[in-house]
This record gives sequence, C-alpha cells and structure tokens, in this order.
Amino acid sequence: MKKMNRRGFLKSLAALSGTALLPMPLLAKDSIVTSVVTRPNGEKVDISNWKMSGAHWGAFRAKVEANRVTEILPFEFDQHPTDILDGTLGVIYSPSRVRYPMIRLDWYKNHHKSDTSQRGDNRFVRVGWDEALDLLYQELERVQRNHGPWALHTANVGWRSVGNVHSCGNHMLRAIAMHGNSVGTAGDYSTGAGQVILPYILGSTEVYSQGTSWPLILDNSKVIIFWANDPVKNLQVGWNTETHEAYEYLEKLRDKVRDKDIQVICIDPVKSKTQNYLECDHQFINPLTDVAFMLAIAHTLYTEDLYDKEFLDMYALGFDEFTPYLMGKTEDMVEKTPEWAAPICGIDADRIRELARLMANNRTQLVFGWAIQRQQHGEQPYWMGAIIASMLGQIGLPGGGISYSHHYSSVGVPASGASMPGAFPLNLDTGRKPKYDNSDYQGYSSVIPVARFVDCLLEPGKKINFNGQEVTLPPFKMAVFSGSNQWHRHQDRNRMKKAYRNIETVVSVDYNWTATCRFADIVLPACTPYERNDLDAYGSYSNRGVIAMHKLVDPLYQSKSDFDIWREFSRRMNRHLEYSRQMDEMQWVEQIYEDCRAENLKKDFYMPPFAEFWQKGYVLFPEGDNWVRHADFREDPEVNALGTPSGFIEISSRKIASYGYEDCKGHPIWMEKIERSHGGPGSDKYPLWLQSVHPDTRLHSQTCESEARREVYTVQGREPCYIGPEDAKARGIKDGDLVRVYNDRGQLLAGAVISDNFPPGVIRIQEGAWYGPTGPEIGAIDTYGDPNTVSLDVGTSSLAQGPSANTCIVEIEKFTGKAPAVTAFGGPKYVNPDGSPETAESYSS
Repeated sequence: MKKMNRRGFLKSLAALSGTALLPMPLLAKDSIVTSVVTRPNGEKVDISNWKMSGAHWGAFRAKVEANRVTEILPFEFDQHPTDILDGTLGVIYSPSRVRYPMIRLDWYKNHHKSDTSQRGDNRFVRVGWDEALDLLYQELERVQRNHGPWALHTANVGWRSVGNVHSCGNHMLRAIAMHGNSVGTAGDYSTGAGQVILPYILGSTEVYSQGTSWPLILDNSKVIIFWANDPVKNLQVGWNTETHEAYEYLEKLRDKVRDKDIQVICIDPVKSKTQNYLECDHQFINPLTDVAFMLAIAHTLYTEDLYDKEFLDMYALGFDEFTPYLMGKTEDMVEKTPEWAAPICGIDADRIRELARLMANNRTQLVFGWAIQRQQHGEQPYWMGAIIASMLGQIGLPGGGISYSHHYSSVGVPASGASMPGAFPLNLDTGRKPKYDNSDYQGYSSVIPVARFVDCLLEPGKKINFNGQEVTLPPFKMAVFSGSNQWHRHQDRNRMKKAYRNIETVVSVDYNWTATCRFADIVLPACTPYERNDLDAYGSYSNRGVIAMHKLVDPLYQSKSDFDIWREFSRRMNRHLEYSRQMDEMQWVEQIYEDCRAENLKKDFYMPPFAEFWQKGYVLFPEGDNWVRHADFREDPEVNALGTPSGFIEISSRKIASYGYEDCKGHPIWMEKIERSHGGPGSDKYPLWLQSVHPDTRLHSQTCESEARREVYTVQGREPCYIGPEDAKARGIKDGDLVRVYNDRGQLLAGAVISDNFPPGVIRIQEGAWYGPTGPEIGAIDTYGDPNTVSLDVGTSSLAQGPSANTCIVEIEKFTGKAPAVTAFGGPKYVNPDGSPETAESYSS
C-alpha cells in the first residue's frame, strides 16, 4: 500500500502529467482543478461558481440559477461518464415527486382496520407533517403495545441514495430502534444465493470483495471468460459515487482482443454489451443450464487428466467426494459427459471439450456475474465455478482464478489504501433502551431472509430452512420502507397484491411516487440527495477520494431530509437530542469529514481542513498497488487460511451436507428447474425465457422517473422488450410494436425492440421498470413493462432462500386494440377525507 503526504501527493500529480490516470485539468497548482471545462459540444464553460455533488452513476458539477439547477456536467476527473447522469434534472424536477405527507384515503378514515384491497388505487389525503408523524408514531405505539416486535417489519432498506450523513436506512432504523424492536432481514436481492454459498466454499461472500487488479489481469491472462457477466453495462453505477476508472482497463482489453494477445469469451444466453464492445468470442448457452455445462467441463478436465492434482491436494478438500457423482457412480447414476450435457445446455459436446482444454492450457481468469445466481438453485453455478477454477489450479495467481465481482463498482481498480468517511450511526449509542424494550417474538424469528418477505404475509407461522437454521415466518402487521422500492425488487406482483391485503399498515419514505408508495398507507416526502448537504466516498473499492455533496437547491414542495424527518419523529419520544447528538446537518458533515481526515493523517494521506475541502468540492488520493485475490492463501494456506470450516477450498461441504437439504446437497449437482425454456418444464405452453437483467439505462428503478431518460429508450412510452428476429417473425411482431408479455402469474405491456443479440427462445426486459397496473385488482395488466409482474417468487434453495427472478418463462404476442394509458408515473389522486377530489389550487404550491 502506498502512503503519501501532501507534498508527495502533489509531486505524484506532477509526475502523472499527460497520463490517462489523471487528466490535465487536475494538475494545476495545488491540484486545484481549472475553472474552465468543455461541454460535450466543444464549448468552453467557466465552472468556478458551480456546485459539486455525486450519485451512484458519478460525480458532477451543477449550475444553479435562481434556486434551480439548469445544467449538469460530469466531474473533470471522470473520463468515462455515463449517460445516466443526463437524468439528474429529471429526478429533481420529476412529475412523480412526493410533494407532501400523504395518507391513503381508507386508511385515513379507518386506520389499521382499513379496506386493504383498495391499496394501489392511488387515492390519498394530503396532511401536514405533524399529523403524518403523529399517525406514524401512534401506529407504532399500537403495534408494540398490542402485539410486540414480531409485528413490525423494518430493514428492507435497499439501494439508498449516496451520501453518508443522510443514509436513509440508517436514519429510519436508528429512530425506530429508539421506539422498539422489530423484524430484520438477512441477505439482499442482488446476491442472495451467492453471498450464502460462497463462505462455505471460498471462505467469504466474494461477491462484494475486491478482486485481482485489472493491470495484472491484462498482463497475465491469456483467456478471460465473462460468464453471465456484462461489465460494460453494469460498471456505469457503483454503491458509492462511481469513478468509472475500470473503463480505462476495458479499453485496453479491447485492444488486446483485437491484437489477439488475450482471448475473451462471453458465455451467455444473449450477446451482451460487453461482447459487442470487445468484439470478442461468444458462446450461446441455453438459459439456466450452466451447471450441466460446467459439469461436462469438469468431466473433461478429469477424464483427460487436465486438472491440477497438486493444487487440489494442497489447497482443497472434498474432490474425492465430488468425482463419484461426476462419473455417474452415485445418486442419479448418470455420467456427466459432454454428450450428456449437450442437449441440455445447447452446446455441442466437442465444443465443450474444446473450451475445457482452452481453459486448462492457458492462464484463465473466470469472471462471473450475479444474474446467474438469481435463479432456482442459484447456489449451484457459483459452487461449480469455484470447482472448475480449483481444477485449473490458478486461484491466487495474477490473471487466473475466479472472480464474482469485477462487474461491480469498479472492482479491480487498484485501491488507494486511504480511509473513507463513516456514516450517520445506525445503532443506539447512549446506553438508553428502546421505549418498548420487548424482545419476546412469541416464537417467531426476529430475522428473515430478505426475499421471503411476502411469504410471511401469505404463510404466517410457516417454518422454513435457511442456512442451517429454522426460521418461523412472523405475520407482521406493519412495515416501514425508507428509500427502498420493494415494489420493484420483489417478484410476482399479483402475489404481492394478495400478500399486502394481509398487512394492516405500510409506511414509505421516498422522494418519488414509486409503486411502493402507491401501495402504502402513510407516505412521507423525503428530499432528493441534491437538496441537502452531504459527502460521499469517491470510488467504492478504489477509495479514490471524498466528494462534497453541496445542496444544489432547497427541498422542493414540503419534502425534508431523512435527518430532519426522523429527528422530528424522535421528538415524539423526547429523544431528538439523543438522536442527533445535538448536531445539525452541517455539523455532521464536518464531523464525519474530520474523523476521516484524522484517520488518513495517521496513514500519511493528506486531506485539507474541512472548510478548504468544502469550498473545493473534493479531495483525491493516488492509485494504490496492484493486488491478487487469494494470493496470500496460495502462498501459505495454513497461515492465511480461508474462512471455510476447514480453512481450505471446499469442493464438497460436509457442513452443508449435514443440513440434509434436498435442493442443496454436499456438493453441486444438476437439478431441473420448476420451469425452463428450450425444452424444459412448461416450455410447451410458455416457450420464451424472460431475462430481467440490470438495466443499461438507469440504476435499478432509480432515474426511471426522469422523463428525459425515458425518452431515450422507451417504445410508445413503454419499457423495451428485446426479442430476436426469428421469434418476432413467428409472432407477427415488428420493431416498435406494442406487445403483451404474459404467463400464469401476470401480464404486462412493453414495446418491441428486435435485435440480433437475442437467439430464439430468449427475450429481455430490464428490471427496474416502474410497475403501473390498470388498477389495484389482482390480475390487472401492467401498463409500463415491469418484468417482475410475471417473474417467479420462490427461494433459490433451503440454504440461501434468495430470489429466483431469472427462472421465468413467458409467451409474447402483438397487442391489438386500444392500449391503456401508462399509470406508473406522476403523483397520486388528491382527495378530501370524504373521497371527493381536492381542488388543484389547494396543492399546487
């Protein structure tokens, strides 16, 4: 790790003059950026009075005139800004903004005894902040007093907006914890299966781990396999303010592919954005059949003596327990030959052997994406990937081994080693107990797998397996969501509608009228991250610097910051001073910065005093040293043991075997899915696999509210549905047609985009499309194109209980007749307490 004081840092900047790492504007005196930058059209502009801010999709400068943001330009350091940034103004000034505290009509009249079948009819009564917070507090009082902590669900906090002071989940959880205990969650929707299985196999979650540095991959790899992985698409966004530095290395990789220095193969049911960008090789595979394909690769490595016996002997356990299954001597008595796998995965047997030999005879870097584990039995492909990497014997070598994270938050960019800012405290820190210090969950579990949220409402009291434990699903009466669009990320909308009829009170705190707000009872208007002061880490893994998030404009309408909302809530318990530690917003911003500054001074990383930082808008750190994942383990597996039960790579897991799960045994196996295209179960009725990947145009559902962004990609005002020419022709569908996508779970409208990237039997609708049904009734058609209208809501297995959204088959047809208007966007229907429409004049401020 490089350490550098202020003088050394400035010296390093001068030495880097003219390189691609730090563009020239950053190399002026004292590393203060020049005040003149260039617009995309080539025009020079003076940004000396522009404000600084950040987002998941990058840092930026904002021009503010008369308390209105008029223009956005990428931060000068960002050499690969994403077009998602163009949606920023549309987020601030969206017609979908939550303007006022709102209460669902029937809940306003009847509170927890309301007609829950009316949820989603979008009729709300406008109230003042005091009344809204009083109603929230009174409802929490009722739930804790009449039921207890098992009846309150929190912790579904999701992808909050960036910013360390106003981290919305922390604020909600801290404030509610002052009142009482609740039901929490384990895991997340992004990596539900992967983060549970991989600690058993490789000793850590891996999916959120720093990976081998890109320079070492480029210098040492001869073969790179992007397996269900699309980094060119997904690296547009990051958990913190994204730097986009990884794109520099993808550019170099493209050059090496062109010069035939590195062979890159994308294994995917579709041609990805990465494959098209790199112009590399592509291997089509039938959806959901990767494990069969992997077993055949392992069979080839084993039977042709291409595997690294010494590596397995020294660094792994359980290979001898796995090979009998591979050779057909146990369980199903089927040898996992390429000939066996070929009709399942759609890859010729000789091609399978060719790929296995290619991997074995070259330094091979396996790079897996997350979508492959968001399927039924999603633990299995990740486990098999680790086995193939172990058989190749290259784990811990530069440019070899396996990664599950290189598509995320610029993983692989060398880290500076600097400390990043902390956050507003989540936990209580004064020693005082909650008002209701009740920890009696009456036999229900206090923590549930996050993706089994709906199961609690439909099957209360049911006992399920989860990661070696038994979980009893609590029938909670109330749920609170803060900065979390639950009606985006969960599966099977009509199942959700049924479940929501069994919950008495739903609260949503957000700045836009997402479906989560429309199906809530109490809606509190948070301001956007651009309407308050904050700071954020610049680079989630590279730790490139710290970004100031200047308040660009005052909060619009009656919105408030998360800090102000929950401080006012805690005032109802007379704990507001304890909640805020008697500090205001800017005192928190300065405190967090100065704490970070003190930590970095210990490491010889210079940071200026807060006032100088705040005026300048950022502080940057130099790039760190290259690093190889698992290299320390390879160097000495005893001293640097993995976090597995044995300390070694576990090809077979006796711990998992001890659980006795039929759907996740002691080693990976091929299991058929509940439904699968290309000749799998159900494909005679629904022959198309629906792939719902991370979008290319936004971050999950964030910026979908931006009209300017939607104009770039929508078709007839609907979300695109990508389909191959052969499937489109067979159904009489032309590019630009409105189509209905449906199965037994639901139906949606979307706009057809015909593309050669999609083979027969595969269509795509990107997740994050806002749900907009024609009405609250179960079965209503979604008017905009949310793929989770039709996706499957089952756990990946008894081990992880993660989401299985990509196990989904559908049919598609051209839509005829008059299409319903899109209902996903805009605000609620403002009504008076008697249900009559509220006049526009009364809420147009």
